[in-house]
Amino acid sequence: AAGVSLEPMPGYLELIIKASSSMFSAWRDCSACGLEFSKRTLLDNAYITWIEIFLFFFCAFLWTQVRRGLTESLFQVPLAQRWRLLPKDAAKMPESAWKLVFYTMSWSYSSYLLFFSTYSFFHDPPSVFYNWKSGMSVPLDIAIAYLIQGSFYGHSIYATVYMDAWRKDSAVMVVHHIITLALICFSYAFRYHNIGILVLFLHDINDIQLEFTKLNVYLKTRGGGYYLFNDILSNMGSVSFSITWFWFRLYWFPLKVLYATCVSSLQSVPNIPFYFFFNALLLALLLMNIYWFLFIVIFVVKVLKMKEVNDVREYEEEDKAAAEALRHAQDDNRDADDAGHHNSAHG
Repeated sequence: AAGVSLEPMPGYLELIIKASSSMFSAWRDCSACGLEFSKRTLLDNAYITWIEIFLFFFCAFLWTQVRRGLTESLFQVPLAQRWRLLPKDAAKMPESAWKLVFYTMSWSYSSYLLFFSTYSFFHDPPSVFYNWKSGMSVPLDIAIAYLIQGSFYGHSIYATVYMDAWRKDSAVMVVHHIITLALICFSYAFRYHNIGILVLFLHDINDIQLEFTKLNVYLKTRGGGYYLFNDILSNMGSVSFSITWFWFRLYWFPLKVLYATCVSSLQSVPNIPFYFFFNALLLALLLMNIYWFLFIVIFVVKVLKMKEVNDVREYEEEDKAAAEALRHAQDDNRDADDAGHHNSAHG
């Protein structure tokens, strides 16, 4: 709004110093902290209805059915066959197509809320806690975003285990979905929905770029041919993905979100409920973002060495070959041991 002085975004050092100081002060002042206090705080401040719980499970089930229907009727049969994808790519393409559709929709809606409505959370992160009250009503447009995202991550826990291709980081991905779902559910129940919209906006854009890049990786070699246009798009998507991952998840996320939750929250609401719990979940999310950034660094090194662009999280053919060679070597050793024991017995 005009005439409002926005607090400048801090640097990393300021974040570390002020967040550490705020957490230490909050811990020192929390003389009544403990299991009984946490239980009482939960009962006094968590607001969620049975109808909302039902809608969550219903929509999670609905996402699963919509994905299965789109995979069978659009992604797998018409598109994969029409494009004549390689068998290994045809098996993975529906997953990327589905996620691209969802994350494009969800990120567009988050962008609308942050930049084309009356909310100023992106430009003024401390405002997420202005006028906070326990049990306050959630605006309908934000409640819709929460229902969409929460139910999708509920679906994603199931999908990662039973529907998606298993990757090197799939176990971490399940943990990520659980933490994200916990953040969504608890932030809604405790009415920290304003900061939740900002968190979702900062994370969903990378999923759009990731799935777009993977689709073009699948499409650049299809039908026995090579398609330069898709190769160029995959490389452009990879560069964009790498830059925005750092900018959104490792720059804006800690300096906008973590500063607001660790420092600004106590300035607006000195006795804010579950201060340590929510910040612990957000810090865990940051650590996973750093963990995945290591994959991105490996990917960038491969590109600089002029190697083919692919998903470094996949189990590569070299890994399979090494495992197969190890298995054969172990079989040979067992055969040799059996022969040695046999000869010793006869001797």
